[in-house]
Amino acid sequence: MVCAVTTVLPGAASAESGGVARDSAVGVERVSVAGDGTQSDGDSTGGAITTDGSRVVFSSSATNLLPGNTSGGESVYLRDQPSGQLKRVGTTPIQAPVISGDGEYAAYWVTLFRDTKVKLAQWTAGSAIGLNCDALNCSQPSLSGDGRYVANVATIGRPSTSQRIDVWDWNANTKQELAWFDHTAPSRPSISGDGRFVAYQDGKAGNVFLWDRDHGSISGPIEGPATEASIVQISEDGSKVVYLSGSDTYVYDVSSGTAQQVPNVKGLAIDPGGDHLLYAPQDTTGPSLILQDLSTGTDEVVSSQPASAGVDAVSAGGRDVVFRSTADDIVPGDTNGKSDVFVRHLY
Repeated sequence: MVCAVTTVLPGAASAESGGVARDSAVGVERVSVAGDGTQSDGDSTGGAITTDGSRVVFSSSATNLLPGNTSGGESVYLRDQPSGQLKRVGTTPIQAPVISGDGEYAAYWVTLFRDTKVKLAQWTAGSAIGLNCDALNCSQPSLSGDGRYVANVATIGRPSTSQRIDVWDWNANTKQELAWFDHTAPSRPSISGDGRFVAYQDGKAGNVFLWDRDHGSISGPIEGPATEASIVQISEDGSKVVYLSGSDTYVYDVSSGTAQQVPNVKGLAIDPGGDHLLYAPQDTTGPSLILQDLSTGTDEVVSSQPASAGVDAVSAGGRDVVFRSTADDIVPGDTNGKSDVFVRHLY
């Protein structure tokens, strides 16, 4: 399937706002802090935010974010923004955790003896459970809006020789196998908020596909047959799929089958409604993170300092963006000399 492409040039970037803000005020705040605002004594990484921006998940090696945590190992934290309450919900993540749209659940993967497994952490319980993975290694989880559906990669064999894309309904303890690959090249899924769509890549072929539960169908490669691509994320509403190809980013419209090209940038995340793209410019001499309104092509600077971000980094309407940085001048009083997680409130 060949999709049509339109080009949108990045617009003029606005000036980065300074200072510190809490909750919904315009500005930026550091969220990898203790409930009383104490700076962390260890590095904090990752960062994913809910649809409404009310909760953030991140990982940290700090020992002082909560009383009694003196292990020094990497832990997973869920933070409720309005109250400032922080919960430690898991330990020893391999990569940054992801969060459900409603903020009740976070998912991450861990090493278990020689294998890897996916764990699901819950805000209410303040703890995590292991999902019933029937493969030696399960990794790269992606969560639906209510956390019910988990898409992940299952790697088969020891030594590993093949892999598949699975979708678990952990409430019903059922699984659907979407695709099998006879290789172990990167093949990461991204699931929509209602669990209907899963976008995933065949890392060896360099193709991106879209699974539709309602129709029981798989379409693609959505980038066309002649272009290699890698998946970034499907929007929570299932309307857009972001993928990378060459030095450019493309935003694929599911309903029309067309793609909008954003040239010379690396797409990192898309907001739940599919209207705002977070990207890193290929030109590293300017801002490190920019949020583009895809309908107008206008940009807002998220960080002028060196910074990074992952999927689920943008709340609805592009209102909030969570990111990581080692810079010590993003907010006043940053003297811990560590990597911290921040949220930029754009309006």
